[in-house]
Amino acid sequence: MENEPLWKKRSTIIHVTSVKLAIEVVSTNWQDDYLMKLGEYEKLGINEYWIVDYLGLGGRRYIGDPKQPTISVCHLVEDEYTVNLFRGQDVVDSPTFPELNLIAEQIF
Repeated sequence: MENEPLWKKRSTIIHVTSVKLAIEVVSTNWQDDYLMKLGEYEKLGINEYWIVDYLGLGGRRYIGDPKQPTISVCHLVEDEYTVNLFRGQDVVDSPTFPELNLIAEQIF
């Protein structure tokens, strides 16, 4: 964060390369995470974005049916996010941090 002049005063970044991974934890306003923030982070060029939906609140089109706790890992490929879903005993695959060895349940 040493290259971010606004970080200490306002927790604001101005260089997208400072962010390797953004993680949002879903709450009752889940639409913000699946729609608005996903679009904003994609537009900004943040390489990897996780949506941690530990209560399975998101819409079925995002987390499947039946609804269940899900981690969506979004990764930029040619300026658009590809999305992989992880649940239960799935090992979460992070393109940015391939050495990460966590299962979805551990994160929930």
